[in-house]
Amino acid sequence: MTYSPEIRERLERDAKEIIGRYPKTRSALLPLLHLVQSEDGYVSDDGQEFCAEMLGISKAEVTGVATFYTMYKRKPAGDYHVGVCINALCAVMGGDQIWDELTEHVGVGHEEATADGKISLERLECNAACDFAPVMMVNWEFFDNQTPESAKQLVDDLRDGKDVRPTRGPKKLCTFKDASRVLAGLPDDLAGDGPSAAGPSLEGLKVAKAKGWKAPEA
Repeated sequence: MTYSPEIRERLERDAKEIIGRYPKTRSALLPLLHLVQSEDGYVSDDGQEFCAEMLGISKAEVTGVATFYTMYKRKPAGDYHVGVCINALCAVMGGDQIWDELTEHVGVGHEEATADGKISLERLECNAACDFAPVMMVNWEFFDNQTPESAKQLVDDLRDGKDVRPTRGPKKLCTFKDASRVLAGLPDDLAGDGPSAAGPSLEGLKVAKAKGWKAPEA
């Protein structure tokens, strides 16, 4: 696969905007990897070569970074990348069971995508939302307090093209490629849409306010 002139022109335009934000060119590697992932759905061989060329570094350096971080995929992710937390709290609250039943229901395993390219699955070590355990993410948006039944229904709704909204955050669920573009630093203006914290996350703050507790002065 080689980028067409039109795609190449667009990628170069976006890449130059991103690179211009950094005092050292090579510092833009992480967002550039997200950029090429937003085009291909994973960090392809062409994407790695593009990053190396734009930053004036070797492809080996690019590959070393791309294979270190799990958010950069080595093969195409689905339109909706579903992550199931199986870390300690989510696991004991049902995350392991959700994973087992969901993989059987969808027919794919960790870092695998369905034949229609709509769904891919990932075992996540932590979604940083233990107070809503068990938690799933779809293209990095939260789906809280899940059960095996709700998880399977969620995936079915995604495959059927139904309107699926995250528990918190924006009401619109973007595709994996669109999410990668946002992570590249090219916003979709949805960052402030909807609450990012709610329910259990705010209980400690409520107690602190009721008791007049404050953080120590610096």
